[in-house]
Amino acid sequence: MNQMRGGYSQELAEIRSELLEMASLLELELDFSEENVEFADRSRLGDLLSRASARVSSLAGSFHAGNAIKNGIPVAIVGPPNAGKSTLLNALLGDDRAIVSDIPGTTRDTIEECFQLDGVMYRFIDTAGIHETEQTIERIGIERTMKAISAADVVVLVLDSSSPVKSLAEQLSFVLSRLDPAHQSVVIVVNKVDLVGKTGANKIVTMINNYVLPLDFKYIVVESSLTELKGLDEIKKAISSVSPQLSDAVDSTLVTNFRHFEALTQTAASLSRVRLGLHHSAPTDLLAEDLRSAISSLSSITGHSITPDEILGNIFSKFCIGK
Repeated sequence: MNQMRGGYSQELAEIRSELLEMASLLELELDFSEENVEFADRSRLGDLLSRASARVSSLAGSFHAGNAIKNGIPVAIVGPPNAGKSTLLNALLGDDRAIVSDIPGTTRDTIEECFQLDGVMYRFIDTAGIHETEQTIERIGIERTMKAISAADVVVLVLDSSSPVKSLAEQLSFVLSRLDPAHQSVVIVVNKVDLVGKTGANKIVTMINNYVLPLDFKYIVVESSLTELKGLDEIKKAISSVSPQLSDAVDSTLVTNFRHFEALTQTAASLSRVRLGLHHSAPTDLLAEDLRSAISSLSSITGHSITPDEILGNIFSKFCIGK
């Protein structure tokens, strides 16, 4: 609704206006460079640059939340073969979306489905089981699992509690070593607890806590027996609890288009070069070149570049100077 009311367009228009002002100051100085006149007051340029950079960076930074609201928070379901990953996906969806079999390696590609939980859209990604294999197709599937892990906000690690504790520790270490605790959270599902009993499950949970606590992850451990749907509600609550909170973001201007995100990222990089040039007292023509690059990147979103006539019009409207 904010976008439909023009909130995004207004933000881009204000950034464009600041870039136009900077371009006018620099172009004016270039035109009078032979007369040793410095119209482009560096403190004024610095102020304009700081405001424009902050706005561009804020918009680019909003893409993560905007993409999550538009396409769902990405949740990767990972773990070794036959741990219960596909069973969990089917239980969450209430449908037989993924093939479940006792044969290891049944899931060889990622399977994506969206599911609403507490009013928030999630995009669940069931992945191939992580294990050593010589099978070419399985290796490709595991490579895609790694990509899904790196792209997920939440990783649901499903472990088979009937496996040896040493093997579980190795699987835990393998997955967590590929995550960023600053941006990703983990739900660790200790599945098939009906096979090991309460004592065995407690031993595994203790091992997990001892390993994960020092790593500063946002995580929750849940015991389950997914074939009997035991622990499913706890898993849903855990996923909701560790997920990014999007309620505050919806009142802000959000970028939901990946192409726009890339253009804003390029604009921010060009403005960063202008800032560096200002700091090192770079020649005006070099500053102007980087600024033109920023304007070009922004105009790929708006469809309206800043023309020479527009710059001249801005110069003559604000400076007492003859043609």
